[in-house]
Amino acid sequence: SRPEVRWRVRPSAYAAAVPEHLRLLVVAAIVGGGLVTGLLFAFSLVVMRALRELPAATGMAAMQRINVLIVNPLFLALFLGTALLSAGLAVVALRGLPAPGAAWLLAGALLYLLGPLGVTVAFNVPLNNRLAGAAASEADAVWPAYVVAWLRWNHLRTVIGAAGIAALA
Repeated sequence: SRPEVRWRVRPSAYAAAVPEHLRLLVVAAIVGGGLVTGLLFAFSLVVMRALRELPAATGMAAMQRINVLIVNPLFLALFLGTALLSAGLAVVALRGLPAPGAAWLLAGALLYLLGPLGVTVAFNVPLNNRLAGAAASEADAVWPAYVVAWLRWNHLRTVIGAAGIAALA
């Protein structure tokens, strides 16, 4: 006969800082942050590279269309909902200090707010808005500079988002 195996779930690092009834919010923030950061990573890894290899007018037109299509209820709920969860978790973490794990919870929440949300609002959206106003005839001048600047900020928000997920996990 085999000995009985009992599985134990190891409490997360933030367990002492988060009341049990709120722990599902941490999981939701990790999933939401992971999905958003994964999308940003896909743009850095593949999408922008593919668009950069196209003729300037074609790549620019495709990105202009992507920037219109990304503003949809599903993406906004995920992107902004994760920001709301992160803000709430930051408050919970502050109230939980100096409990073990509260600093990690606070760091994870703030990193999402700083990276995926903050960098997007401060840098990527203004770049997208300027690109939206560019005419196809300006593509050779506008598109290469846009891609370099946009990718710089996208890489940064991706790294910060990944760090935030790691802190929450």
